[in-house]
Amino acid sequence: MTPEEEAAQRRTALRALLAKPLLTAEDDAETLVLVRRHLAELRDWLTRETGWRLTVDSGTARLFKTAADTADATHPARGKAGEPYGRRRYVLLCLALAVLERADAQTTLGRLAEEVLSAVADPDLDFDFTLESRAERADLVTVARTLLGWGVLRRVAGDEDAYLTTGGDVLYDVRRPVLAALLTGTRGPSVITADTFEERLAELTAETVPDTDDLRNHALRRRLTRKLLEDPVIYLNDLDEAERAYLISQRHAITRRIEEATGLVAEVRAEGVAMVDPEDELTDARMPEQRTDGHLALLVAEYLATRDEVDMEELKDFVRRAAREHASFWRKGVTEPGAEDGLLATALAKLTALRLVRLTADSAAGLPAIARYALDEPVIKGQ
Repeated sequence: MTPEEEAAQRRTALRALLAKPLLTAEDDAETLVLVRRHLAELRDWLTRETGWRLTVDSGTARLFKTAADTADATHPARGKAGEPYGRRRYVLLCLALAVLERADAQTTLGRLAEEVLSAVADPDLDFDFTLESRAERADLVTVARTLLGWGVLRRVAGDEDAYLTTGGDVLYDVRRPVLAALLTGTRGPSVITADTFEERLAELTAETVPDTDDLRNHALRRRLTRKLLEDPVIYLNDLDEAERAYLISQRHAITRRIEEATGLVAEVRAEGVAMVDPEDELTDARMPEQRTDGHLALLVAEYLATRDEVDMEELKDFVRRAAREHASFWRKGVTEPGAEDGLLATALAKLTALRLVRLTADSAAGLPAIARYALDEPVIKGQ
């Protein structure tokens, strides 16, 4: 195999880990083979450039990524239909994982539900959940399917839809090696002593403070590399003074190493840096997209790209006009009274996740990167 082919395989393996940090032999057998083949080089690059830990065994590969910003809520977990997780689903997910930690090698969805209800009964847990409504049962099913997608559970018999509609049940294998590899914090949850959620999260993800200039620069490079790999765009104004100075002086070296390892392409502007994926794979929020929501997000981006801060009522009026204009191409119901609220919320959620828009309580403003969606006036060239 030529050096070029070896490098291409390493890029494929690294891209797969970045897109899906938990790979299993059942779902990603070929990719897992690539990761094992290039394990030494991958582990060396990840440790040096990001500080992320990579563990591999016969059945799994786990990249322990850490969030660049623990306060960023723009990339939630999503259900089968793409709907974002809410608080109840997140709590159920945590309770289900705690229950499975003590479960037998096999369990059923009904048994999982009983154990979750038992955990909810803890007086120290302020969480109302009864499984009496279809919505509550649907949330539990969504959590079970998330665990199936992660590889924590393996379906042996039954179907989750039957549990919802006819009271049927589902038998699962509990895959303990995958379950044990889920937590990514730098510290164990049992040693956290903080009171508030934000403080506990900060303790879980806290890193050692370097005590020399070389170590501080190394930590800065790792932190900025993680941001460039995880965030759609880095704005210089969002960085602290040390990060901003280091990125300005070292951005060519940092982006070059990322480009060589992943195939991403650096887009450097005066306001910041974005790593663009020509293959459109390493993202959970694509722009542009087809269908109603994708088209509207593009139209809203174009509208905001040429204006300063825009009032929400003005944006809703714009959405109503766009819905009337494109009603024959968009899904049914977009021109109904009040439909603009949901349409606009979906569009702004995507644009916010892509760091193209900043929201306040009653307005929205485009961020610098949204300028790529501005349209110039058409120019007719001479014959």
